[in-house]
Amino acid sequence: MMLYITIFGMYWSWVEYDKTGALNIGETIVKNDLIFDGSGKLVTYLAIFSVIAWFCVTKIGYSRVQNTPKIVRSVLSVLSIILIVVAAYEFTYNFTVWGSLITVNTINNSLNFDEINISYPNPETPWNLVFATKMTLAALIISCHAFYMIHRSDKKESIYVKKRS
Repeated sequence: MMLYITIFGMYWSWVEYDKTGALNIGETIVKNDLIFDGSGKLVTYLAIFSVIAWFCVTKIGYSRVQNTPKIVRSVLSVLSIILIVVAAYEFTYNFTVWGSLITVNTINNSLNFDEINISYPNPETPWNLVFATKMTLAALIISCHAFYMIHRSDKKESIYVKKRS
């Protein structure tokens, strides 16, 4: 499903870029529903399946994490903390900007959640805020889970022995 959505989005973005010369990151998968109108946006399914795929991969590969050396787990732990901070900042920033632009559009009587874009950091390639917000939320969930899994592997299972009196 993730591959289908990604290929669909890349293909139609390329077609739009070839026609207009403009590229809007994430707009294609935000404007299209999965099967029929009202069945859910492709970006929502991409975010959900990204998180589910991560959970499945970590469930399958958890024993490999337990067997990695302590120094490698420490480095991975630091990297996951960095990802948590970056994803939390980006999610908060995108959500705040998205909410602000929704308010401005409501005041101007032009309310369309799916077409709100931000031309930051590169004015030539704007990002769709629905896409940016949902995908950074998925990245935040994944990085928090990675940190949890790394630290969970540090704790050895303890065996409680009943004390004899």
